[in-house]
Formats: sequence, C-alpha cells, structure tokens
Amino acid sequence: MRRTAAFALLSLPAAQATYAWLVRRLFMRNLRNLRAGNPEPLFKSYADDVRFVFPGDSSWGGEVRGREALEQWVRRFVRVGLQLEPQKILITGPPWNTTFCLLYTDELTTPSGERVYENRGAIYGTIRWGKITSYETAEDTHKVEAFDEWLAEHEQELSASSAAA
Repeated sequence: MRRTAAFALLSLPAAQATYAWLVRRLFMRNLRNLRAGNPEPLFKSYADDVRFVFPGDSSWGGEVRGREALEQWVRRFVRVGLQLEPQKILITGPPWNTTFCLLYTDELTTPSGERVYENRGAIYGTIRWGKITSYETAEDTHKVEAFDEWLAEHEQELSASSAAA
C-alpha cells in the first residue's frame, strides 16, 4: 500500500520537478567539491557496481567497472588538476529509474597560468535510488590524446604541485 502511494505521489508533476531539482542540487554540490579537490561526496553517490565509459584510446579511455576502480580514475582527474565546469544538468524519470545528462566544459591551467587543455562534452547516465549505476562521457578524443602527450612530460610535476597545495 505504501509503495503504491509513493509511486502515485512521484507521478505528480510537482513531485517530479522537486525530485529533479534535488538531484541537480546534489550534482552541483558534488561537482563543486570535485573542483575543490574533494571527490569524496561524489564517491558516495556511486553504486558499488557502477560502470563508466570514456571514449578513445588515450590513457583516460576505456570502460571502468566498480566503485573502487572508478575512484582511482577520478582521483587521477583531481590529482592532475582538471577542472570540470557544469553548463547544464538535465534530469528525468523517477528515483528508481533516473536518467541524467550533464553538459560541461573541462580544462587544465598550470600553476604558472598556461592553459594546456580545454574541451567540452556530455555525460549521460542512470541513477537508481540515489546511486549512479552507469555513465559515459562524450567529448573530443583528439584533444584528450593531445593532452595525454603533454601529460606524459608533466603529470608528475602536476601531481607534486597538487599534493603540496
């Protein structure tokens, strides 16, 4: 009976709009923390068996399965100093089957002020009962490969400067 009432309530347009607003707010908070170098709130939103796909043949590319493996990927993102800035967050569906799309820009500016990477893309994924179960990224993989070449020479110094900060 309660389950039926919950489903009925969530089918109301006002409840759906409130839910979408809340999910967007959580995304914004998690991404703000990520930009500040704290990925932990984002990690709490992952399902244990989360699946992530990043296109291309760069060191960032491939399919990552499981929360621990994805945490390593994100920690590298933070360690080198990449900054992801959300432009638009779209949310649809009920809590048990939510779809999201995040349009974003990402960049890396060195401590000396040189912008060495700039890209834009979209992340598309699913959320079930508050946990991200899967997502994939679409962005210009040629820019990512060029960034990989730059990183081959500079990643250690970026990691050292972020550890010192």
